[in-house]
Amino acid sequence: MELIQAYLPPCLYAFVACVGFSVLFNIHGLGILICAVGGALGWLVYLAASPVFHSDLLQSFAAAVFISAYSEIMARIRKCPVTAYLLVAFFPLVPGGGIYYAMEHAINGETDLFLNVLFHTLGLAGSLAVGVLLVSSLVRLINSYLYRRHRKRKGA
Repeated sequence: MELIQAYLPPCLYAFVACVGFSVLFNIHGLGILICAVGGALGWLVYLAASPVFHSDLLQSFAAAVFISAYSEIMARIRKCPVTAYLLVAFFPLVPGGGIYYAMEHAINGETDLFLNVLFHTLGLAGSLAVGVLLVSSLVRLINSYLYRRHRKRKGA
């Protein structure tokens, strides 16, 4: 019961935020639900990875891998671009707070805090990017292999 209370509200908030961004990005119909579910599940993976990794960088990476795989699958099922699903589902994971606080420390002249928060925020953004890159590269590699195998069978 405690796990539900700890995980359900943040995932629900992520879902609602993704619905808002789906509307902003002009996604219609079932696509809104798919994007929002991706964001909520990505946030759930982020939260569930906390006891395993004990590092928000690795948590972000795990969530990025999950969201990327989810987006690739949903894009193939619906025959839509992956980008829309990725952009909206990643919204809850974007380190906006870190960017804000880094700039606040920079303006206040707190150089050590600024650099600390900035590099941590860049690390979070990098872990998200590497997660997307890993899944995208694997999907392209698999698709290329399947395409070549299909052409070889046809004798082309």
